[in-house]
Amino acid sequence: MPRSMTGFARIEHKYSDYTLIWEVRSVNHRYLEMYLRLPEEFREIETALREVTRKKLQRGKVELSLHLQTEQGDDGQIGLDSERLQQLADACRRIGEQVPNCAPINPLEVLRFPGVQAAEGTDRDVLLQNALSHYEQTLDQLIEHRTREGAELAIFIEQRLDAIGQQVADVRTRLPEILRAQREKLLEKISALQIELDADRLEQEIVLLAQKADVDEELDRLDTHIQEVRRTLKQKNSLGRRLDFLMQELNREANTLSSKSIVSETTQAAVELKVLIEQMREQIQNIE
Repeated sequence: MPRSMTGFARIEHKYSDYTLIWEVRSVNHRYLEMYLRLPEEFREIETALREVTRKKLQRGKVELSLHLQTEQGDDGQIGLDSERLQQLADACRRIGEQVPNCAPINPLEVLRFPGVQAAEGTDRDVLLQNALSHYEQTLDQLIEHRTREGAELAIFIEQRLDAIGQQVADVRTRLPEILRAQREKLLEKISALQIELDADRLEQEIVLLAQKADVDEELDRLDTHIQEVRRTLKQKNSLGRRLDFLMQELNREANTLSSKSIVSETTQAAVELKVLIEQMREQIQNIE
């Protein structure tokens, strides 16, 4: 079953003294590309987050962000990281020594600086482990979203495959009639010119015309590619690149069918095939 590369997931977990909020969104991309927005105190789990993502996703541009909201304690006090706060104070003091007439520090801006607010009484290792565990849950939610959208894409593709199969069947059914009509048209032209043609030469021309208009091989290959696309849609691994290759093969046969066309009906069928193949190709660009 195909899986879309487009999706969104959000999970919020509240604890007694802090809240973790994960948001993950993804769009289509040729490879797997990740962008992380993490509070400073969570930077050390970045490698683990990338490893988890690579295990579960093969393609797509994935943006993940974590928000940490600290809660006030029972006494109404906001938890602060004293060491981080002292580092900021020292940095501001050094800046003041180098740059005269600096504006005074805004305490509210200081609170927004990464790592200043802290969840008092919270074990750091537990905090990081909770963040990593909740990210996996968020990623699973994203995969569910992508799977649902992938199922809708599969239905869309199946509908176009049915339409392509119908076009192929119509051309195959009408092919003998087309050849007979072309034979009669050739005989009428010769008769109108009032010239005599050797019977063998006439038969040779008719055979050449039939060979030029013979598209049985192209129709057979189109049927084969349709079945291969359907088989691929049932697989569980990353399908996008294989489906994209099959669209190229379908398009090649449609082009050959068009080049061999000797009547407008076959030309119109080839054009319709190209339209349907392009519609599938556009959607396949979003399949993982």
